[in-house]
Amino acid sequence: MDRDEELLRGRVYGADHDDPGQGPQPGRTYAELVGGPLDGLLLDITGWTPGESDTGVSLRTELGQFGAGGRALYDPRPGDPARWDWSGDSP
Repeated sequence: MDRDEELLRGRVYGADHDDPGQGPQPGRTYAELVGGPLDGLLLDITGWTPGESDTGVSLRTELGQFGAGGRALYDPRPGDPARWDWSGDSP
């Protein structure tokens, strides 16, 4: 694992990398992002309805195929809602 990967592990998506509270917080619900440019990050899904969490997400990232302004697509893993799998990138 390289240094960039180490920095991403255990971090919540959207948290500032300099924030000391960038890790998971008690009382929150998270899904682990698996594969793709955001692999290992945690997505805070606290309060999401089943309809919201069943459809997947498009998350902004500069690390994907399309660089700045691009998005990484993640869908909940069937049978394991705590893990969301990467399905590709979009502009």
